[in-house]
Amino acid sequence: MQSTVGRALLAAAGLITVVGCASMQPGPKDMTFFVTSVGPGKGADLGGLEGADRHCQSLAKAAGAGDRTWRAYLSTQPPKFSDPDFVNARDRIGTGPWQNAQGAVIARSVDELHSANNNLTKQTALDEKGQPVNGRTEKPNKHDMLTGSRPDGTAFAGAPFPDMTCGNWTKSGNDGSAMTGHHDRAGPIDTSWATSWNSAHPTLGCSQERVRPTGGDGLYYCFAAK
Repeated sequence: MQSTVGRALLAAAGLITVVGCASMQPGPKDMTFFVTSVGPGKGADLGGLEGADRHCQSLAKAAGAGDRTWRAYLSTQPPKFSDPDFVNARDRIGTGPWQNAQGAVIARSVDELHSANNNLTKQTALDEKGQPVNGRTEKPNKHDMLTGSRPDGTAFAGAPFPDMTCGNWTKSGNDGSAMTGHHDRAGPIDTSWATSWNSAHPTLGCSQERVRPTGGDGLYYCFAAK
């Protein structure tokens, strides 16, 4: 009788341990960074920064992480070169640290994120469901992440310089372009621009059809600012 009770107690203890360990495993509810699994469907027209942020918030909420304030990693350009009306992507994402849905830390600070020491790779740049996003060697290739940013996370100059944000994320036609980065850190050649996570090359246009030829699908990075 005692041995039976003992085995039952051991089994119960084991079950509690398993459940306890499982509850400690990281998951989407603990994430503070992700790549959007889908874009709004209008290429680089994200409804401006506000629309892009809402999309981040909606995807995070569906994944169980909607209790944080989510921001899209996007810069905007001023209407002209001398105008100070612009937004730097690096200034709108909080202070870090940020981790993906599996608990892997992407960066501990804004400076680390924009340094060679960040941990943003094909293996860590997961979507809000904790799933990998297609890279350059997969079909369809979706490694182009919309950023509108320079390597240090700052905005491009305004007119007369080229559009790098598809009209500050409001254009969905064939004109204009948006700077992208490669979440898989891979490109056609082994050079800094081709392997940049946030500033690799511009799109061919702003529509969904014009962001796809170079390996995009209107996806972008989301960070928990709070």
